[in-house]
This record gives sequence, C-alpha cells and structure tokens, in this order.
Amino acid sequence: MIHSTKGIVLRTVKYGDTSLIVTIYTELFGIQSYLVNGVRISTKKGPGKANLFQPAAILDLVVYHHELKNLQRIKEFKWGTIYQHLFFNVVKNSVALFMVELLQKTLKQPEANPDLFHFIEDAFMHLDVADEHVTGNFALFFALHLTSFYGFRFSDDYTEATPFLDLQEGEFVHDHPIHPYFLQGQYSFITSQLLKVMQPHELKEIRLNQETRRILLQAYQTFYALHVADFGVLKTLPVLQEVLS
Repeated sequence: MIHSTKGIVLRTVKYGDTSLIVTIYTELFGIQSYLVNGVRISTKKGPGKANLFQPAAILDLVVYHHELKNLQRIKEFKWGTIYQHLFFNVVKNSVALFMVELLQKTLKQPEANPDLFHFIEDAFMHLDVADEHVTGNFALFFALHLTSFYGFRFSDDYTEATPFLDLQEGEFVHDHPIHPYFLQGQYSFITSQLLKVMQPHELKEIRLNQETRRILLQAYQTFYALHVADFGVLKTLPVLQEVLS
C-alpha cells in the first residue's frame, strides 16, 4: 500500500552505480530501510537528488509499505524542513551527527512512536536555529531526554543528601556506589539541571566548560551502554568533543 509520512534520515549507503539504500526513522512505521533508485544520476535538468538523503534530513515521503518486507521503496520525496545552518555549520553538524548515531544505536524496532518522532524532529529544528550557548549543550540535552522514550530515564531526585548519580541504576543516591559507574559533585548537580530543561532555549542558562562537557558526554555514553544491548561506543563522540573545544 502507498502511504504519506514524514521521515528523518539516519544512514545512507550507496547501492549499485546510481541508487541508495537509506535508513529512515518514519512517523508512521518507525525505523525502515528503503531502496531509492537513480538518485545519484545527474541529468540535463540538474544534479541527482542524493543530497536530500543526508543524515538528519527531514523529508516528506510517499512510500510503498509491505509489513513482510525488510526493504521498502519510496515513490516520492521532498524536503520536509529546509535547514538554514545545520548542514553547513561545523559545530551544529557535529552535534547533529552525534544525535543521528545515538538514534542509530537505540532505535531497534520498526514500530510507530509519534511522540518520539516529534521529539526528534523538534530537536533537529531547534538545533538548526540555536545560538552558540544552546548548541554547546545540545548533545547533553538530547542524550538525557531521549532516554525517557526508552524507559530508562534518570529519576530527577537530586538533593545535597543524594549527591551520587548511579549510572547503573539511573538514580541519585545517598551512598558512594560500589561499582565505578557514577557521577558526583558538580556533575550530578549539572545533570539534574539539564533534566529540568524543557525547552532547548533554556540551555543558554547552563554555562559549561569543555572539560565538564567531556566528562558528562562520556558518562552519558556509559549510561546508554549499561542499558542498551550491543551499544558499544559512539564514533562521533571524539569528533564532537574536539569541535566543542
């Protein structure tokens, strides 16, 4: 059957001489793979349309969908959102690629989740227009708030009496954990502040230096690895940390 849906591009692989296989997180069907024929061919009318399938692109799609097929086809596609800065600004693009890789590693099932889709779409759109202070903290914000859709979000119950953030349990606790997976002191407090942020523009109120961001991003990667099977490490993280420096 033919359906209209929005989609967010996560991965693109060349197929043959002219085509692509594209992994897209769709509003209607969750994570899906599509064969897109002929988009790498330039004609007299202009270059091919492969540039529409850049990671983080938001597209309006008309797709063929068959429940029993692992590889679907796209009938029509066009920009759903035209970014002003995200593809061209080095810092914003590095944050976006970090977000894309995090989604690649955590979106497992081809199931619709409109709330999650709209959160992701809204996040990329906010990143596109964010100022430098918001952009610097955006990866932290996204990594923390994405977890609420997967069911292992940190409980935001930080107090001076519960200064340790147990990454294994996802809780602020009174006592020093017996394992090495925890944050304490300012890093626990900052995580609590980031959890309270409801809109990205509020991130400008949280001023962090390079070293603090580095420690927090590493810790959040550990948190995901403890809760998502076969998570591994984020290849984009060292690049992002270098760019944010």
